[in-house]
Amino acid sequence: MEFNGNHLIELGYRPAKWFKEAIEFINENNLDETQIKEYLEQFKQPELIPLHETAKDFVINIRAEHESENDNVEKVINTMKVLMKTPTLENGAIMPDACPTGPAGHIPVGGVVVAKNAIHPGFHSADICCSVMLTDFGKADPKEVLDAAHSITHFGYGGRPRGEQMPMSQELMDAFRANDFLNDEKLISIARSHMGTQGDGNHFLFVGISKNTGNTMLVTHHGSRAPGAALYDKGMKVANKFRMEISPETLRENAWIPYETEEGKQYWEALQLIRKWTKENHISIHDAALNKLGIEKEDRYWNEHNFVFRDGDLFYHAKGATPLDDKFMPDITGPRLIPLNMAEPVLIVKGTTNERNLGFAPHGAGRNFSRSQHKKSLAHKTIEEVFEEETKGLDIRFFTNEIDISELPTAYKSAKNVRAQIEEYGLCEVLDEVMPYGCIMAGDVQKNAPWKKKKKFRK
Repeated sequence: MEFNGNHLIELGYRPAKWFKEAIEFINENNLDETQIKEYLEQFKQPELIPLHETAKDFVINIRAEHESENDNVEKVINTMKVLMKTPTLENGAIMPDACPTGPAGHIPVGGVVVAKNAIHPGFHSADICCSVMLTDFGKADPKEVLDAAHSITHFGYGGRPRGEQMPMSQELMDAFRANDFLNDEKLISIARSHMGTQGDGNHFLFVGISKNTGNTMLVTHHGSRAPGAALYDKGMKVANKFRMEISPETLRENAWIPYETEEGKQYWEALQLIRKWTKENHISIHDAALNKLGIEKEDRYWNEHNFVFRDGDLFYHAKGATPLDDKFMPDITGPRLIPLNMAEPVLIVKGTTNERNLGFAPHGAGRNFSRSQHKKSLAHKTIEEVFEEETKGLDIRFFTNEIDISELPTAYKSAKNVRAQIEEYGLCEVLDEVMPYGCIMAGDVQKNAPWKKKKKFRK
């Protein structure tokens, strides 16, 4: 009788790509039972890793301050209960700005989880190393700083057009080429064209005045753009390959790359290189604004709030949470930044690890409702009326010249409540506030998107 896949399954093997090769070899060589067992030793599969029977404990640093927040808080807690059954996880916390990102089991924005010897690409998502940088412009006129920044920054889809690109360092390009995940000429070409760009969504360029010193501060918020998204896609494919082999019960979004594998070490290195690219991207924008005005910076610091941080064999995944502990940041140069919304101050904070925060603080104000829900709630007003009401006294600009009301202050949680809960739960200490002068965001990039223009032209 010809040997087939059912025989392999009866012998305890799980279906895999090598089945076809093994079946052909066994049949072509007419192996007997003993020879089959000896031959199959090379394909020995690891024991499956089950989900935790009960969810690992996590700290809840959030509560509903208003009836409108009940649903959000309930969903955040429920999704964490499912998430914390993931086999690698040992601890977790949710921050006051937390909001869900999808079905139960997906890490929420404002979530921190600690995994042992495992990196979960789904926990940092496509916007790897979303981060904030502050540069102190001294006593410069805030309008002049905003005007200069507006003239050199770039929001929206894609990279900068040829002739307007900002250089990516040769050292970083060489490092990309030496990494298995980033050694991709198309990815490197995109990384070059996206240098000096900020994307869309909630990313911004903010100018304000320090409450303590009266100095003008420039703050940018964006992540690793398309190169980071490309690394995320590659990481998820590798993680899901491992998931199918070692823990198929784990949700696809929660798949992990074991750190001790070659893939794990290469992915960790790739994350550090994407982090360097993102920091270089922030610096390019800040330095271009300084050069435009002929000003020397007085101070500068930055921190990511969407990344993976390592402490020994523990990997802290922060999905929208600000690292406080110095051990998480190898290039720490100052305090941390927590932006709230365009009409509220950017908080400059410091803090230490405690049993409630796991070494992290909130990253902003979060949302109670989706963008579409928020827009529906304001449908009785014109876009111009909403803009006028919510930005009074501020210099608010949209790069596309199309107002995006889903990024105006009421789209976010109450900044006052988030600050109150930071204090209530002892998460960090506010050192200074950058009071808002003005802000640039992408705007409604969907309204006149390039593909819509092409579609119209075809008609």
